[in-house]
Amino acid sequence: MNTNAAVSTIMTTNVLTITPDDQVKVAKEIFDLNKIHHLPVLEDEKLVGILSGSDLLHFLRYLDKDSQEPYLNDLRLKNYKVGEIMQTNLVTVDHQDSIRSILEVFSQNVLHALPVLENGALVGIVTTQDIVKALLKEETPATAS
Repeated sequence: MNTNAAVSTIMTTNVLTITPDDQVKVAKEIFDLNKIHHLPVLEDEKLVGILSGSDLLHFLRYLDKDSQEPYLNDLRLKNYKVGEIMQTNLVTVDHQDSIRSILEVFSQNVLHALPVLENGALVGIVTTQDIVKALLKEETPATAS
């Protein structure tokens, strides 16, 4: 992999998003229906947070401690908003940043996804999975073990 290439060459561009005012139940449904682990949170087309599958699991564990009744958990999922459980300390990258710089961010932080911006607008997301896929794509059958 050419680590000097721009992150835009490996990022995911068809990014599902959510708003801070959406119910947590909506986020759970998006995670359940799609093979994704991160949802950028947009307000008026501006990135304001990110919700990970781990954030949601932590929230659900919190609910399970309080309730023996599944319908109460469902009610809570409808009453909590994404903005109440999303992460707001964001690390973002520019679409022209090198893959090498992204690798450095991943190696120095406990992050698995980085929103990719162009002129302040969300244009994609790059995950550790995107990097693995790019590495596997370049692997030739002769070098596969």
